[in-house]
Amino acid sequence: MTYFNQLHPWCLMRRVPKLQSSVVARFRRRCDAEAHQRVLQRLGSTESYNIVFDVAAKAAEVTT
Repeated sequence: MTYFNQLHPWCLMRRVPKLQSSVVARFRRRCDAEAHQRVLQRLGSTESYNIVFDVAAKAAEVTT
């Protein structure tokens, strides 16, 4: 896990076919991720986005 990913645990995920997902952007705070999600929806995006907390980033911090 990169240092950037450790500092930005909140992920905005886009759903793609075959039950997969793609990280659109990473954020330090959930409110920033929510704001970015609202902007994407206002721009007329028909995609579905989810905000998730990357547990692997937190787990890597605990083990080191």
